[in-house]
Amino acid sequence: MISMQRKFIPIEDTKVAAKLGRIIVLGAFGVLTALGTAHAATVVALGASNTFGKGVSRSQSYPAQLETLLRARGFNVRVINAGVNGDTTGGMLARLDRVVPKGTSVVILQPGGNDRRKLAADNTPAIQSRLSAMGIKVVMLPNGMLHGLPHQPDGQHLTPEGYHSLAQELVGEVAAALGK
Repeated sequence: MISMQRKFIPIEDTKVAAKLGRIIVLGAFGVLTALGTAHAATVVALGASNTFGKGVSRSQSYPAQLETLLRARGFNVRVINAGVNGDTTGGMLARLDRVVPKGTSVVILQPGGNDRRKLAADNTPAIQSRLSAMGIKVVMLPNGMLHGLPHQPDGQHLTPEGYHSLAQELVGEVAAALGK
């Protein structure tokens, strides 16, 4: 039988000991941070220009503001903005597997009005069916939710305040879908 003896080398230099202690603490913090991030729930906002946040900064779009509101409620969550200006539900369906990562908890689906304007087929039922088959909860964002909110001069896209109001309207439903 092989006998293994452990030898401990005392660290007599206090500066070396202090550095070693900081390295251990920072390493442990990094591991805990990585674990915390790994367990964050993923919400994907899938839609057209009002999901993208046309005319405002990315931080003013409703998905960014929704993430802030959910975190304020205690959710460890990441909201991915998968909005594309001018997109149709056919485009959303075609890129669904690319923009909705495995393990996604909720998708907020905003079909927009581009299907009607471009005389394209409505693929909303197919998107909902595919997400359901993946075990992902769907929160619908119908165009009617945009009525009465502050719009930019174009009359189609929301102002930063409008996107904030939209995020406030969605936070309860998304929180319920996440299970709180």
